[in-house]
Formats: sequence, C-alpha cells, structure tokens
Amino acid sequence: GKDTETGIDVCKLSEANFLRTLELGIQFGKWILLENIGINLDPALEPILGQQKVKDGSGFTIKLGDKTITYNDTFKFFLTTTLSNPHYSPETSVKVTLLNFAITPTGLEDQMLGIVVAKERPDLEEKKTELVVASAKMNKTLKDIEDEILRLLSESSGDVLEDDTLVNQVTNSKQVSEEINEKQVVAKATEIGIDEARESYRAVAYRTAVLFFCIVELTNIDPMYQYSLQWFQKLFSLAVDQSPKNDILEERLQILKDFFTEVLYQSVCRGLFEKDKPLYSFALCSRILTGDGKMDDAELRFLLVGPTADLVEKGPPLPAEWVGKPRWNEILTLAQLPAFKNFNVNFAKHIRGFQKIYDAVEADKEPLPGEWEGKLSPMQRLCFIRAMRMDCLKSAILTFISQQIGQQFVEPPTFDIAKSFADSVNTTPLVFILSPGTDPVADVIAYAQTLGMAKRFESISLGQGQGPKASKLIENAMATGGWVLLSNCHLMESWMPALEAIVEQFNPDTMSQNFRLWLTSMPAASFPAQVLQNGVKMTNEPPSGLRANLLRSFSALNDNLWEESNKPDVYRPLLFGFCFFHAVVQDRRKFGPIGWNIAYGFTPEDLMVCRQQLMNFVNQYDDTAKVLKVLNFLGAKINYGGRVTDDKDKLLISTILETYICIEAVSQKDEYKYSTSGLYHPPEGETIQDISNYIRTLPILPMPEAFGLHENCNITSAQDEAAKLLTGMQSMVSLGGGGSGGQSADEVMDDTAASIQERLPKIFLLDVIEMQFPTIYEESMNTVVKQECLRYNNLLSTMVSSLKDFRKAIKGLIVMTLDLENVGKAMFVNAVPDMWDKKAPPSLKPLSSWYLDILARVQFFQTWIGLGRAPPVFWISGIFFPQAFFTGAMQNFARKYNEEIDLLSYSHKALDNIVDPEKDLLKPPDNGVYIYGMFLEGCRYDTTTHQLEDSRPKELYTSLPSFWFHPIKNRVPDPTDYRCPCYKITSRKGVLLTTGHSTNFVLYIEMKTNKDTSKWIKAGAAAFLALKF
Repeated sequence: GKDTETGIDVCKLSEANFLRTLELGIQFGKWILLENIGINLDPALEPILGQQKVKDGSGFTIKLGDKTITYNDTFKFFLTTTLSNPHYSPETSVKVTLLNFAITPTGLEDQMLGIVVAKERPDLEEKKTELVVASAKMNKTLKDIEDEILRLLSESSGDVLEDDTLVNQVTNSKQVSEEINEKQVVAKATEIGIDEARESYRAVAYRTAVLFFCIVELTNIDPMYQYSLQWFQKLFSLAVDQSPKNDILEERLQILKDFFTEVLYQSVCRGLFEKDKPLYSFALCSRILTGDGKMDDAELRFLLVGPTADLVEKGPPLPAEWVGKPRWNEILTLAQLPAFKNFNVNFAKHIRGFQKIYDAVEADKEPLPGEWEGKLSPMQRLCFIRAMRMDCLKSAILTFISQQIGQQFVEPPTFDIAKSFADSVNTTPLVFILSPGTDPVADVIAYAQTLGMAKRFESISLGQGQGPKASKLIENAMATGGWVLLSNCHLMESWMPALEAIVEQFNPDTMSQNFRLWLTSMPAASFPAQVLQNGVKMTNEPPSGLRANLLRSFSALNDNLWEESNKPDVYRPLLFGFCFFHAVVQDRRKFGPIGWNIAYGFTPEDLMVCRQQLMNFVNQYDDTAKVLKVLNFLGAKINYGGRVTDDKDKLLISTILETYICIEAVSQKDEYKYSTSGLYHPPEGETIQDISNYIRTLPILPMPEAFGLHENCNITSAQDEAAKLLTGMQSMVSLGGGGSGGQSADEVMDDTAASIQERLPKIFLLDVIEMQFPTIYEESMNTVVKQECLRYNNLLSTMVSSLKDFRKAIKGLIVMTLDLENVGKAMFVNAVPDMWDKKAPPSLKPLSSWYLDILARVQFFQTWIGLGRAPPVFWISGIFFPQAFFTGAMQNFARKYNEEIDLLSYSHKALDNIVDPEKDLLKPPDNGVYIYGMFLEGCRYDTTTHQLEDSRPKELYTSLPSFWFHPIKNRVPDPTDYRCPCYKITSRKGVLLTTGHSTNFVLYIEMKTNKDTSKWIKAGAAAFLALKF
C-alpha cells in the first residue's frame, strides 16, 4: 500500500473520524485498512461492501452516510480482525474476499529470527535489509528500462534501426543491465554469507515460535487467557536485552532459549489460576520436547487419551482381582506401544511386584519389577503411572517437568503487584482475573498508597448506568496522571465494546506517563480480546487448605474482640467453630461432587456476617441452646445457605454447621472433637495469638476425615485432578495419529468410526412394539418400554447417519461440515461426540466404554421385547429415564388396588442373598419391582450386617445388591435409616427443576445403618446408576 501513488491510510472503528478517513480514501483513490473489526460490521460500510456505485457522467459516485461522493477506481478497502476463528454470515462473506492471514509457525520463526539477529548482530540485519532494498531497487530499474524500451518500440514509426533515441536507449540499457547483473551476483554472494551467519540463530527463533503457539492455545482453557503477538515480541526483545551475555555463540544461544522460556513462564503464570498452572507447565514442556524431536506421538496420545477400545472382552483374563477391568484394559492398551511390547505378559508374571506399586502411597516413586525399571524413558514411565495409578499421575507429571526443563517450571511465581506494575506502561491496562472469594481492590489501594498515588486514585464498581461515569474518570485520569480502577467488568457486558474503543484510542503522546487503568473481572467471553491480549493479567486467589483459611480468618481479628463480648467463654469456641466451618465448606470443593453437588463460591463476607450475628446473640440472650438453634438456622439457611441451590447440599451444609455450632462445643471446649482423629477442636487459648499458634500445629494437607469424608476421597480428588489435566492438555497440544502401524489421525478416526459402525444395532420397530405392548390402563410398563425405545431410536439413527456421512467426508466424497468435523475430533480423543451426547442418556464414560454401555442398554430392551412382557427383574442402569420407570411401577400398584398415588411411597428392601439377579429372580414380585445395577460411593453395603459400613481402602465404588421396591400406603419411614440419594451419573450435578431436585437425581433409597445419619451425609454417601468407566 505504501508503494502506491495515492498511499494507504489505517483507521479503526473506534476512531471518531473513521468515516471521514474512508470518505477521503474513496474520493482520492487511496487504500484504506480498517483494523480490529468484530463479527458484526458497521452498517455505514454496507454501500462500500455491496459496491453500490452509481454511474455519473464519465465516472461513478457512491452514497456514504448522507453524502454522495465521487468514487475513484484506484480505491481499495481492506479489513482485519483479531478474532481467532471468526464465523461471518453468508451475507457478509459473499461481499468480501476472505483471507486467512493468521501467523504460521514458519512465518513466525522468520519474524523472530529477524528480531533476535537485529538485537544480537545489528550489523548483519542492517546489511541484510540494505541488500533487500538494493535488490528491490535494481529489479525495479530493470523493469523500468524494459518498459521504456517497449514504449519507444510501440511509438516508433518506420525503421527502428534509424531511430537514434531507441538505439541509444537500448545501448544504455544493455550497459546498465550488465552493471546491475554484476551487482546482483556480488549481492547474492554477500547475502549467502549473511544468511549463513543469521541461520546460526535459527534454533532460538524456532524455540520462540514453539512457545508462542503454546500460549495461544491457552484460550481453549479460559477465554481470559489471551496474548497478542505484539506483546510476545516485546517480551522477547526485553528478554534478549536482559539475558546474561556470553561471547561463545553456542552458549549464548542456549542462554537465550532458557532465559526467554523462563521469562515467558513467569509472565504468563501471573495471569493464570492455580489449577491451570501445572497444565501450562506440562504444555510448555511437551511443546519444547516435541520441537526438539524428543516426544513420541503414540506415547503422548496414550498418556492423554488412554484406551480407545475394550481389549478385556476378548483379551487375556484378569491376572488378579485387585487389578480390575478398567486398569487391565489400560495395561493391555499400553502393551500395544512398541516400548511396552509383551508388557501385559510380564505384568501377570510379576503380579506381586506390581501389587506393591498399587498399594504404595507414592506409587510414582516406586521402582518397577524386573527389567522394566531400567528400560523405560521418563515419558514411558508417565504412561505406566497413568495405567497403574491415575491418582499419582499429577505428581509424576510435575517430577517429569522438573527433570526435563527445570525445577523452576513447577514453582510458579507468587502474586506480586509490583512486578506486574513494572511490566506495564500508561497504555497497558492491568487486569485482575477474579475467582470466588477474591477482592483485589484493597491490594490496589495499598499499592497506590505505597507509590504516593492514593490522592489520584479513583475506583468504581461497574453496573447499570455506570458506563458514562467510568468513561469520565478515565478521561480525567489520562490528563492528570491518575489511576482508575473499574471493578466487576463482567457485570456490564453491554459496555465492554465501549471500553475496548477507549483502550484502542490510548495514545502515549497525549496522556500522562503516570496514568494506569486497572480492571477486575470474572472469566467472561464478553471481555474485550484486545484489552486481554495487550494487557498485564494477574490472579490472586484466596489461600487454599484448611490451615491457610483459618489463619486468614483470624489474621483480620484482634484481642479487642473478646472485650466486646460479655460471655467470652461462649463466644470464643463458637467463633472458632464458625471460622472452621468457613474453611471446611470452601475446602470441600477440592473433592469434587462428593464434596458438594455444586461448587459454591463462599466469601469472607459470609463469615463476617455470621461473626457479627454471633456477637449480638451471645451478648443479648442467656439461653445458649436457643441461640445455637438461631445461629444454625441463620448460618446454614441464609448467610451461607442463600447461595446453596441443590436440596442435598442444603441438608449437607446444615449438618456440617451443627457439628461446630453445638452445645457440646461450648460446654466441653477443647475436649470436644470435630473429627475422629481428635486433631481438630476449639483451642484452649484466650488470645488471637494463642489460637493462631494452635492453627499452625494443624496439618498443611489435612486428611479427608477433617471434612467428615472417607480417606478414599483423596484418591478420587487426585484422579479428577489428573483427568482434568489430561483433558486440558488435549486442547493445548496437537496430537499426532499415534495409532498402531504409524496411522495418521484421519486413519485412526476412520478406523474408530468403522468399528462402531459395524456393531451398531438396528433401530427398534415401533409399529411392531406398539402391537406387542399396547397402551392399557393396567400396565404402565408398556408405555415405559415404548418411550424408552423411541429415545434409543433417536440416538441410533443419529449415530448411523453421522458415521456414514463422516466416513464419506473423510474420504473427500462429501463436504466435511463443522458437525462432522466435531464428531471426528471427539472420536480421535475417545470422547463421545456432542451430536450423540445430546440424544443419549447422561454419561461420563469415554467413547470406548460408552459405546459398549449403549449396546448393553439396547440389548436389555431387545430382551424385554423378546419376552413380550415386562421382565421379572429390571436392569435399572439401562433405563434412559428411570424416573418414569419408578412412576410407572407406582401407577401399576395404585391402579391394581385402586389407591391414591399421592399416598403411596416405596419401601426399599435389599435382596443381599441374591448373587445373580437375572438367574435367581425368575418371577416378578406380586407388588412393586425388582431392580439391580446400582453402585455406592462414600460407603459400602455389607451383606453380612445388612447395613451401611465404611468403605474399604481404594474401593472407590462398590456394587449395591438387588432391591425390591415395594409401594406402601401412608408409610412412615424409619428415622434411623439413611436416605441415600440416587443419581444417574457420578457428577451428581444436573439442571435444577422447580422441585429443587436436579435432572441427575432419581430418588432416595432408605438404607439401614447403626451410625448417626449425619456421618453418611457429611461423607457424601450416594448411589449411582452408572460410573465413569
């Protein structure tokens, strides 16, 4: 554009005079580049995009806004967007030519090579630039000479040999051409020498390109993790300047690679949540090793995806009962990797040695039996840990990272507002990414006071109507050099485009150097990408862990608090109880669904309100028992309970609070124990310092019993963390084919599709089923079976059509649509495609297990239909909508005995003498239904004592016996029984209905227990119809 006679102008939609720039460009035939457009284009651009020119005399005119202007044919219009993968409407797409101008690895590598050589060898880069310019000029001169000769030839009349001007021009051009050719030969030789010298820095450029594409993928994890190429290149330039110097080229190159990798890690980590920092470290490590050719695609794919088929069904038998089917499938899949050839045979041979690893607390640090300890590389060892002990995988990955790229990459930097501020300039916004329970406003105010900016500091919490006020604050601060803090940007989505326009217009020459814009926001897709990409991002999460939470709660208190209370002996243990409760309800979230069905964001303000109410009630009333009752209600139902939406969680939070706010805590004081270990109790100290000293004696990593949970919850929690890490890595790292025989990704997907396709069952013939199972008053199960078959038909038909189309598309026979592409991507990582998941019963299983489960479910209904009547015992796990099944069974009873269905409820009798229900239960009960196929988590059912007992170590889930569900009129439940909630899947969470239950909840099952039911409520004991494997 700069080489054109008319030139090029660059503008943005946020500029007030952008239409004027466009107007002048059209009139004078300039090139116009409009930057940073969004998905929706300004309507003012429509006449230009639609080429709405009107013939006017010898030229054209066009209407822009309310003006009619002359249209110059040399006018060109270019638009750019920073959106990573924009989807423009067909109406827009047909009016423009779309070009993918995204940076490529090779292109970025060349750019970074230019930067590093310009910094390290400016003489080389200067010569290179001069040669490029000179070469361009010489080529242009040759072209001009050719054009001039052609012009003279076309204008010449008569004998060209008698045209002195033409002859002289040809003679001169020959001489000039020979001189230019000689110069070009010299220039090329010089350029080869320069390129050889520049190429010595290629390794650094390659590393930086690899790192950039690693951080770009972070946006797949969280929309707030966005970084621009400009920010990245600026950081790289700073790193080159600040890195230690060395005259030896090889050592200098290594210093540059290592120094920039660490600087980038530190800078990015400051803006990541704690949960994502190990993921970023592992992605960084994997990218570097892949770039250096040290990562095997097949091994990486196994680590991240695991088994993609069930090899147990037709494979070798289980070598021991403790191995279990899921683990044996992992080991059989592992044995297909070249490095693990015959590993399954060796595993069975050394079963006792491998059981030692299975039983070890730190399995990742145990040596492997036999020859395998010395044979495996660090990456292969990770694959083994994945197969053997998923709960130890995260620890093993952190060890792997520290071994491969350094310990500093598993020790993320702590929050330091000063460092983040040092990275900023007046045009760079500083963005706090919020998490529940954090409020960085106090940190910013304190830092403003440190730098003497307190008097020039303004803050505002965004909300309805606050936009103009915020704009005015920014405008004033830009002139005076003040600081502006805009809190909670996520609450004002409609104003975010205006904020982006304001930030785009920041001009360092027209604003004070002291100006800073601080922003806080929860993760939100509406937050402007431009602000995120060029801003300095920070996170400051509240302390995690029981001890850290307790210390934080008491750090805000002082001993004057005791003087405000007229009953300090009552107030002190109850205050500690509330603080302990606050720590427990927050830290239970790390255990996932067994901790809370829904993870709630409790805040320090919740505790502060409880603390104030405690002081008021203890001071005003003498009846401690009544005070405790009121405090329990206010705390569990309002202050904390106001956030709680799930009815099972409401019961849990009430039960937890009653453990700490009770008469025993007041009367027994430090003799009263919060948990079975006896470590946790109200401290006997009388000062804040005494209490803090007691808190510091508590374990940094508390056992689950501190929360009322079983020790197995540590395993569940660790497995979930590892699974999330691997799932995140799938979107961060480009997976190769990794199939047997070095298959490509397309071949792996096609093979997976073919294996599913060939075993797909036929859809149910609904017309035949309608004749077999007509809708009759006496048998509601006929309606149930027809509805179930209809649901499975919807799923099967979707699978049939999508698999058929996908296999055609992957061969290039039809167009690969976005939906089909997503089906392939999901199959490649052994996940259930969204298209199928929407039509299928809820499931957390990987694709290989999910498909077998669907086959078993369909087979169950085929058997039902084959019988011509309802089976004597029902596999409850196979029923798509079990709530309808239980309602149907209740209706049958109500209609049989002419009872009101509202007066009926189920009694639940465990048939723990039944070993194989399909063989032992050949006749249905007179009333009600027999069911089987449920599982327990958080406890186990003992067939000897016929009641609930504590889980055994490492037994995360156990099978429940068959049950007889028997409807009874006006039944009075036994208050000592535990009402065990039953869910469809282990996530427990679902869409909340108006009943207060979620779509995942099925019903309560009353089970016998000789322990207080509060034990099982706090333990998160629940039944499920389907597991994760």
